Amino acid sequence: MAATALPPLPPQFKSIQHHLRTAQELDKREPVVAYYCRLYAMQTGMRIDSKTPECRKFLSKLMDQLEAMKKQFGDNEAITQEIVGSAHVENYALKMFLYADNEDRAGQFHKNMIKSFYTASLLIDVLTVFGELSEENVQHRKYARWKAAYIHNCLKNGETPQPGPIGMEGETFDLEREEAGSSSHQSGTNQPAASSSTYEASNTPASNFTGIQVPPGAHAPANTPAEVPHNTGVTTNTIQPAPQNIPLVDPSLYSAQSAGEVRLTPEDFARAQKYCKYAGSALQYEDVSTAVQNLQKALKLLITGRE
Repeated sequence: MAATALPPLPPQFKSIQHHLRTAQELDKREPVVAYYCRLYAMQTGMRIDSKTPECRKFLSKLMDQLEAMKKQFGDNEAITQEIVGSAHVENYALKMFLYADNEDRAGQFHKNMIKSFYTASLLIDVLTVFGELSEENVQHRKYARWKAAYIHNCLKNGETPQPGPIGMEGETFDLEREEAGSSSHQSGTNQPAASSSTYEASNTPASNFTGIQVPPGAHAPANTPAEVPHNTGVTTNTIQPAPQNIPLVDPSLYSAQSAGEVRLTPEDFARAQKYCKYAGSALQYEDVSTAVQNLQKALKLLITGRE
C-alpha cells in the first residue's frame, strides 16, 4: 500500500475523488488495479489543473504514491507492461459488472450490488489510461452507472426496481450520501465529502438498453462474483459459479499450414501477444472458456497470418 498521505483534495479534482477512494479500497486485495486508479487520477488531474499551488502539491504527493507502488510491485508484469495491466483492469471491471448484473437479473437489490455497478463504471474510466475505450466498454460504463442510479433511487423511494436491462431515463445517484460516514474510514487521504460528485445520468443521451448483453469476448470473465467492497455495511452470499461451457478446439488448427511465406507484421505480433495476455488474465479468474478462445485466436494468427 502506498504510504504517502495525500493532502486535502482540491475542489478542482472532485471528479476523481471516487477513483482515489476505489484505489484505497483495493490497495490490499487488488494492488494492480489500485495503482492504475491512481494513475488515472494523476493523468486526469494534470489535465484539469497542474498550475494552482494546492493542485500541484496534491499531484506531487499522488506521484509519490505511484512511485512507491511502482517500487513495491516492480516485478509485477501488470505494472511493467501496459498490455498486461490493461487486461487485468478490464477483467476486474467486468468481474464487478457481471456480479452486479447477475444480482440485478435475479432481483437481488442491495447496496453492495449498487456499489459494484458504480465501481465497475469507475474502473472502465480507468481503462482510458491505456487508450480509447471500445464501444462495448463505453456501453457497459453508461449502463452500469445508470443502473446504480436507478436502483438506488428506487430503493430510496420505496419502489421495487425492474430487473435487467430497461429503457434508460434520467436518474441521479449521490454516492457520498449513499456512503454517509464512510469518509471517516479513509485513512491517509483526508478527502472531504462533496455532494457535487453526484453522477447525473440525465446528462447521458437517452438510450434503450433492453438488448444489452455482456459479450463472451476476449476480456469478459464468466461467472465470477465480485468481492464485497469495504465500508458498505452489507454482506451477501457468494454466487456459486455455474458450470462453464468450454469451447471445442478448432480442428483446423491441428492441420493448419502457412499459406506460403507468412510475413507477420509488428501489429500481428502485438495482437497475438494481447490474446495470450488476455488468456492469462482470464485464468486468474478461472475462466477457462475465455482463455481457450484467446489462445486459439493467437495460434491461428501466428500460423496463418489471419485472424
